[in-house]
Amino acid sequence: MNQKIYALPLCAMLFALCSPAQAQQPGKIFRIGFLDPSTASGMAVLVDAFRQELGKLGWIEGKNITIEYRFAESKGNKRMNELVADLVRLKVDLIVSTGPFAALAAKNATASIPIVIVSGGDPVAAGLVASLGRPGGNVTGFYSELITKRLEVLKDAVPKLARVGLLWTPGGQAPQMKAVRPAALALKLKLEEIQTGVDPKSLESALQTAKQKQVEAIMTTTIRSFFAARKALVELAGKYRLPAIYFQKEFVDEGGLMSYGPDFDDLYRRAAVYVDKILKGAKPSELPIQQATKFEFVVNLKAAKQIGLTIPARVLERANQVIK
Repeated sequence: MNQKIYALPLCAMLFALCSPAQAQQPGKIFRIGFLDPSTASGMAVLVDAFRQELGKLGWIEGKNITIEYRFAESKGNKRMNELVADLVRLKVDLIVSTGPFAALAAKNATASIPIVIVSGGDPVAAGLVASLGRPGGNVTGFYSELITKRLEVLKDAVPKLARVGLLWTPGGQAPQMKAVRPAALALKLKLEEIQTGVDPKSLESALQTAKQKQVEAIMTTTIRSFFAARKALVELAGKYRLPAIYFQKEFVDEGGLMSYGPDFDDLYRRAAVYVDKILKGAKPSELPIQQATKFEFVVNLKAAKQIGLTIPARVLERANQVIK
């Protein structure tokens, strides 16, 4: 009798020790696809945040995971579809997709491989999931879209602003465009929509168009391709003396005027947590789509001085960081 009493806790303890190992299938190396429409160099800072968080959770490249990185180099739908098809052929265990453009390509290519989306607009409006609370299907992840809020901040920061240039590229941005147009009307702003590529020549042409249209400030839609091209975009905005608000603080790190948006490092770290859950057996259909919870407003007074802009004190008081 006593032996049984002692054996029960011992068995329970052994079971507890074995269960996590069984969930992770010891010896198996999971294969993760990382799908992005832009460039490896442009996305390096966010990829690092994602990998670091995976490491904290016990997932090490070359040990128990491999990551198949696929960057479309801003070459559009055809290239994105080719990259997705390649990941599906490799039978990856999970796909991390950055933004709605990549997510839609992934969803169209597979209904069985789990997909974790990071950033971009409302995934319900984009047709990626049935609802935020219970996505259904094979897609889950994180999103944040603050394009209308950025427009408000831009108007507050640029006195007497009346005409704004919105840079956009084709593919997956319809929900953003649909949201920002009525917001501009409500703010009594004339919105000049300027389609562009993200190579330096196309961006310069877009900025020249903005000046021709007498635009007084610019902003962009939230896509990874603009993020990857941030250095060129910031330099051109300075060259044409156009105030600009960006969707991520890294633009300001490159010398940009200001940014308002989610903490993308945080979003990519949270995406790593979802990857961890799915690799351990969670179903994406049961993991709710979550919005960003951390936001940053950064202002660069050096950039403001270079283009002769005085940002009102009431705006500076709202900033998380002011660079002098």
